[in-house]
Amino acid sequence: MANQESRVLLLEGVHQNAVDSLQREGFTQITALPEALEGEELQEALAQTDVVGIRSRTQLSREVLQAAPHLRAIGCFCIGTNQVDVQTAQQLGIPVFNAPYSNTRSVAELVLAEIISLLRGMTDKSHMVHIGKWPKNAKGSYEARGKTLGIVGYGNIGAQLSVLAEALGMRVIYFDVETKLPLGNAEPAMSLDSLLKESDVVSLHVPELPSTKNMMTHREFALMKKGAMFINAARGHCVSIEDLHTALLSKHLGGAALDVFPIEPKGNDESLDCPLRGLPNVILTPHIGGSTQEAQANIGLEVAEKLAKFIITGSTVSAVNFPEISLPKQEGAHRILHIHHNQPGVLADVIHLFAENGINISAQALMTRNDIGMLLMDIDDSSSTVALEKIRGVVGTIRARLLS
Repeated sequence: MANQESRVLLLEGVHQNAVDSLQREGFTQITALPEALEGEELQEALAQTDVVGIRSRTQLSREVLQAAPHLRAIGCFCIGTNQVDVQTAQQLGIPVFNAPYSNTRSVAELVLAEIISLLRGMTDKSHMVHIGKWPKNAKGSYEARGKTLGIVGYGNIGAQLSVLAEALGMRVIYFDVETKLPLGNAEPAMSLDSLLKESDVVSLHVPELPSTKNMMTHREFALMKKGAMFINAARGHCVSIEDLHTALLSKHLGGAALDVFPIEPKGNDESLDCPLRGLPNVILTPHIGGSTQEAQANIGLEVAEKLAKFIITGSTVSAVNFPEISLPKQEGAHRILHIHHNQPGVLADVIHLFAENGINISAQALMTRNDIGMLLMDIDDSSSTVALEKIRGVVGTIRARLLS
């Protein structure tokens, strides 16, 4: 069976749930490593890999993907997919799957904890007690209740944070480039500038896009209230660290919490190179927004199931770079997956070849997306070998394989 023959490589300590889930589906050749790979070591590992699972450190560039001839699917066991050249993966006929919702709660809870910590100056006070001091006073300590939280990016995480913050008694406003219906009593801001001017705490929850690169610079920090707090648990490239550093040193901002950085250490034994280190009321965490046991367990299960369904049935539901197809399996039939360039005549050529060779089709589904097309076909068991041979010769074919 295709799943038993598929070689799976899981990097960066992907949760055991992923391994267990794949094993239940019949995958037997699974290699799980605790660390990320790079350079020649990564290329060598992928040279004989059919399915790879990564988190945020492993970089699957165009060069790396082109050197992985057997690679059929990529699983990002996290929210983002910016560590993968998804366009090249699409061109090579490789779907990319992720887990956009499984760690939503974990990130929202971390931000909520940071809001309270910043408003109370908890990290500094804790440090002072550790070194033998006793700063028992209310100076610089504030309740979250009654404060205004400005959420930039009202997606899954931003919306859930909104609900949690309201439960604390905070007023919530948000800004998003798309129209989003509010949850609870949250209110949309007219613009990013107006949100910055009104908020006591600003929290970023935007994707990594060219439009979000350095969206927070000296200008934006200057618009914020004096003494306001800033939180970034989105993407490191969204913030000018130098400008944030200046705003904190001048005491225009009262504190900041960052979980992501423009350049992050590649391993746990490396230090973060960041001018914010050592500043008062600044919380720096090592990209752990989604790193809870619950989130990683859920992510492991979700992404592993998506990978298994694609290898076994050809389902690409929720793939970030592929047409989404799910076709119920027909009894007594073999399934062929055909990935091709999105060009006129491909389906007609397939149908013509099958008709010429007396191959009966019991079910089929075709979808296209951008430059790629995907065709699933269930055919009579007795015709599968001939069908696969014929369909591989169709002009525009990128990949074709027999699933079952």
